Amino acid sequence: MEATVSYSQNKKESRVFVTESFSNLVQLKKEGNQISFDALAMKIMPEIKRYVNNQIKTAIKKGNFSKNKYKADDIIDQLFIEIYDHIDEVSTAKNFYLWLLKKTNNLLDDIIVEEEFDDFFFKNIDDYTKPEWDAMQENYSKDGGGDFLLIEELDDMSYNHNDYTLNPIFIEDNQKALAEKIDNDLSAEEINNHIKMVLHNLPFTMRNVFELSVIEHLELEEIAKIKNNTLNEVEELLKNAKDALHKSFLNRYFID
Repeated sequence: MEATVSYSQNKKESRVFVTESFSNLVQLKKEGNQISFDALAMKIMPEIKRYVNNQIKTAIKKGNFSKNKYKADDIIDQLFIEIYDHIDEVSTAKNFYLWLLKKTNNLLDDIIVEEEFDDFFFKNIDDYTKPEWDAMQENYSKDGGGDFLLIEELDDMSYNHNDYTLNPIFIEDNQKALAEKIDNDLSAEEINNHIKMVLHNLPFTMRNVFELSVIEHLELEEIAKIKNNTLNEVEELLKNAKDALHKSFLNRYFID
């Protein structure tokens, strides 16, 4: 839990730093000082790069494109150009962080092609048996080429270090009993691994909305702006992601 709190705090501190850097970036562009502009822009990129890397690695594992076709640095390089060329579009410092994430998401959308039957897993989530769930978990632990991921890669801070817990998923009063049972019966590692595996198999937009809410700590109104969705659409996507997680825990662990 301590690591999760620390990671969440890093996210908040990163957002504050991005916001506070806005006026300096604008001034450096006015002065035509691109070297100093790029140096400051580099300092606001670590969390953005981690977010990009997670999205690309998920796309590779899902077979959207082959290994090494794209890297996080490709997106970040293009993002540098977008920031320098279009930072004048941002009206105030408080809008800069969301604008940056929206630009990032737009670049990701350009390269991540959703699978033709991307919603198959979600639509059929009630039909999977426990052995099928276990097989999915084993398959998820392998990379796109069928080889198990190295421990070094899993420990790399650029990989998905999001530690998921039950708290943001089981929030209704009538869900507390199930959450307590899951918490008592499963280890934190089992819970985290299961949530990651289910999210991996969800449609890209649904997973992305969940991550922007739970991992990036954005408000639903902010997510709607980034995704160019209505608030109702974002609420529905988030609800569907949570419903899928509820059903997956029930069907894998608590239904004979």
